[in-house]
Amino acid sequence: MVTASSSADSTWDDLLQQGTGPVQESFLDLARNTRHYVGYQPDIVWGNLQTPQYAEAMLRLVVDFHGIPDDIEAGVAARTARAQFIGQEGRTYHVLLGEQALLTNIGGPEVMRGQLHRLIDALSLPGLTLGIVPARARLLVYPGDGFSIFDDRRVEVEGFRGGETITDPDRLAIFRKAFDRIRPSAVYGPAARDLIETALSGT
Repeated sequence: MVTASSSADSTWDDLLQQGTGPVQESFLDLARNTRHYVGYQPDIVWGNLQTPQYAEAMLRLVVDFHGIPDDIEAGVAARTARAQFIGQEGRTYHVLLGEQALLTNIGGPEVMRGQLHRLIDALSLPGLTLGIVPARARLLVYPGDGFSIFDDRRVEVEGFRGGETITDPDRLAIFRKAFDRIRPSAVYGPAARDLIETALSGT
């Protein structure tokens, strides 16, 4: 498991140079040891809810961009295995997706249709609160990167620059504040389902 430290960026970079498998196995360990999760993804689907086809397309983009070993099968297996923890042993997940995440074309129409159906099914998963932030919703905080908060003790941020692990309490509090400011803009339940179905009708 990856441990957080001041050199977290190089740690993630080192893992990534080995392929997608080691990074995704580390995230799987993190998911296994997390009891309460909150996260925001503005433009892609949250990893724990990705279908194998969507995850494969995403990781293919990572491999091609970074020029790392092509171990996508191992990466997909570890990424999709995170879903097993939803609803298990009292774990809670509060996930916000930007409406753009429903529209960003990862893998083509067939992959996106399967992924959107998966999100509809996920609305009824125990232990999971899934909100969608409509594209025209008024925001109470300026837009920023997607992020994940694990047990209010660790934040993970991913992007072109690689992965960043944050454990400093003051910096962690900023991300919790950001989540709390984004949450009122989200819709849930039937309204979230309507947005997903609208995106599905356009694929």
